[in-house]
Order: sequence, then C-alpha cells, then structure tokens
Amino acid sequence: MSTEHAGGAGTSAPVTFRELLPSPGAGDVDPALAYAYPPGLDRPWVRANMVASADGGAVGPSGRSRDLSSAPDRRLMGVLRGLCDVVLVGAGTARTEGYGPVRARKAWEGLRAGRARTPAVAVVSRSLDLPEELLTEAPEDARTLVLTTRGAPEERRRRVARYADVVVVDGASVTPAHVVGELAARGMRRILTEGGPHLLGEFVAAGLLDELCLTLSPHLLGSGPPRIVAGGPGAPGAPEAWSQQSTPVRIAHLLEAEGNLFARYVRG
Repeated sequence: MSTEHAGGAGTSAPVTFRELLPSPGAGDVDPALAYAYPPGLDRPWVRANMVASADGGAVGPSGRSRDLSSAPDRRLMGVLRGLCDVVLVGAGTARTEGYGPVRARKAWEGLRAGRARTPAVAVVSRSLDLPEELLTEAPEDARTLVLTTRGAPEERRRRVARYADVVVVDGASVTPAHVVGELAARGMRRILTEGGPHLLGEFVAAGLLDELCLTLSPHLLGSGPPRIVAGGPGAPGAPEAWSQQSTPVRIAHLLEAEGNLFARYVRG
C-alpha cells in the first residue's frame, strides 16, 4: 500500500539500510541492487509493496497507511517505483490515500534508462470514481491506465477516456489475470502493486504474486485495523472459491533502518 503518493522529487536526509539476513552486519545496503528484478526477465513479475504495524495492522488512526510510514519506508518506496514499469493500485486505495501520478526523481535516471522518466499508474475500478489528479496530471508518456468492466457507468467511462487509457474487460470484475495480461501486452512486465488489501488478496488467491516487499513499522495498533490482505468469497472481484492453499515463500533478505524492518519474500 502506498505511503508516499505523489512520489515527489524533493531532497531528503540520507538513509542507511543495514542487512540482517542473509548476511548479518552488512551496512549501507544499496536498495536499488537489493531489490533489482530478476535479470533477463521474460515474463510479467508482480511485486507488492506493503506496510504493516508490528502487530499486523495495515492502516493507522487516520485510516491511511501513511501513518505507518517513515523516511526509510519512503526512500525504499521511491526506489521500488523507479525500478518498475507500472504502479498498480485498486480504486478504493487510490481514493483513500490520495493518489496522483508518480513524479520523476533525479535519482531514477540510471534506473530508468531507455524507459519513460516515470512509471505509469494503473488503476482497477468498476465505478470509475477516481482522483481527479490521477487522470488529468499524468504525463503523456506515462498516461494513467484504467481497467474496468462493461458495467461501468458509461458517462464516467467517456470522461475518463479523455485523459487516461481505458481497458474494458468482459465479466463482472477485472481479475488479476486480466490485469497482468493487459499490462504485459503493453510491455509492462515489472509490475509493482501497492494494494490495497482487497486487490492484494485477489493476486495471492490467483497465484499471481511473485514477490512481497513488506515494511514492518515499529507501532502497535491493536485489533481494529485491517491486515495487508482482505476479502474472500462474495467480496467484489473475489474468485468464487477462495484459495485455502498455503503458498511457500522464501525470504530473500531482511533489512533494517531506524527501527523499521524491510522483508523481501519471493515465491517458491
């Protein structure tokens, strides 16, 4: 889930990441190298970036994930965005967290060689109730992509299409397979999803999540807040039979900065 939504290009204080696993004690880890996508990638790779409190809550007192953020979390999020081809988000999270287009950063120049200066944002929405800025302020070479269904309000669909690229799929909902197929067809193989919990739950259930980057924030929230995944049978967009399978993941690394833990889990 996003914790820095505009992705601004402002300066920030230096952040040092310390490696805890697999090589304890390694200091000043370069996150661009630590989170590099697999070399020679010949298929879509779906990476999720989420933040949670130490007791598992996904949002803070304001109802937004930014309450759990920190300077190291924002730094890492910027790197993950710089590495990806597209940032994928559900419409509910886009509204709650106040998403706009991703802003270019000078530090990305080496990461984005041969690509647009900034990744596009792709949004999954049936209602097409989307933040205005996300539609109207995206750069022409990274236009917002909206994935919706034929049941979406026609008037809203026409308006959204004036500013964004709209993909209409058959069926009652946009499935993870639809999303991955449409993005890959546009050459967007490095997919970074920032949630929210329902969208992430759908990708996990569909077996299409390759990697989870999880920030553990040093806060306790109690039993109220949702987890980083949500949904189930009967939820909008959920599969008819919710997966009960436990998907094995391995921990590629564990980093620490300013009391925050940064775990990278890879499937298989």
